[in-house]
Amino acid sequence: MKDSIKDVKLSVLDLASVLEGFTPADTFKNSLETAQYVEQLGYHRYWFAEHHNMEGVASSATAILISHIAQGTSTIRVGSGGIMLPNHAPLIVAEQFGTLATLFPDRIDLGLGRAPGTDQLTAMALRRDQRDAIEFPKNVKELQTYLSAGNRHGKVRAIPGEGLDIPIWILGSSTESAHLAAALGLPYAFASHFAPAQLYAALSIYHQNFRPSLQLKEPYTMACVNVIAADSDHEAEKLATSFKNMFLGVITGKREKLQTPVDPDNFLLDPIEEAALDQMIRYTFTGSPAKIRAELDSFIDSTRVNELMTVSYIYDQQAKLHSFKLLNELKTL
Repeated sequence: MKDSIKDVKLSVLDLASVLEGFTPADTFKNSLETAQYVEQLGYHRYWFAEHHNMEGVASSATAILISHIAQGTSTIRVGSGGIMLPNHAPLIVAEQFGTLATLFPDRIDLGLGRAPGTDQLTAMALRRDQRDAIEFPKNVKELQTYLSAGNRHGKVRAIPGEGLDIPIWILGSSTESAHLAAALGLPYAFASHFAPAQLYAALSIYHQNFRPSLQLKEPYTMACVNVIAADSDHEAEKLATSFKNMFLGVITGKREKLQTPVDPDNFLLDPIEEAALDQMIRYTFTGSPAKIRAELDSFIDSTRVNELMTVSYIYDQQAKLHSFKLLNELKTL
């Protein structure tokens, strides 16, 4: 049973945030430094999420970033959290991740999402049939076929990719994704860092309906949460103002680069926006190690997840690395 942070694996989701005053080139440098640091700490995975047409997010070419990080590390698993399948032909994804898995054996994860990771206009510019989101289950199965050893006599084959043991994950923010992950017998990751409402219902559906598969014999779940740790609660709250500003941009449609933090006492919000923000970032753990540990232990005890995927929107790179260090130390305290 998973009832505390000592019982779960820790991983990192990197949105490749572009900082105010900096460029995507700086972001990629920071991402590699972060991945190398958390690898030394013993984190299990380092994932990127596919997004498009966002000034503050530089992870649009997700597979290329995965290669960059895998090349600069040696043991941590690297992957997608996720590849937004409606934007891509399944064969292309099979070939790209087959290439990654060939270059970096036993280290690549393929997380798949149903959403486009962008606005509808940009989704159309990605030149995919808008029905592909509806056909997500069909496209997942097609991708599985290309990656299977049994497709060696198929008329369409993924070379490289065919026969490689690339773990596929289903990502989701609703109960619909839970049904699919359970039916296919795949590990399931829930985006509770920005879509908390259906977390418990989705986890319950997944466990109740899980069917063992060749990839996975028993259910395996991951919850993604926001974590901002610092030596004091006040310092963590200050760092968190950057993160809150970013999510306010999502709510209001005024997206921008990640901003510098401000004194939390001066961070005043409109009551309606504050209520919407609090709902959206419900599963955010901010504060000193003692405060975060109690809250995370309660979260793990109630969800029974096998793994925590953590997101840390922190402007200062050294403060971000320190946050990951403090979180990891909770496993040994």
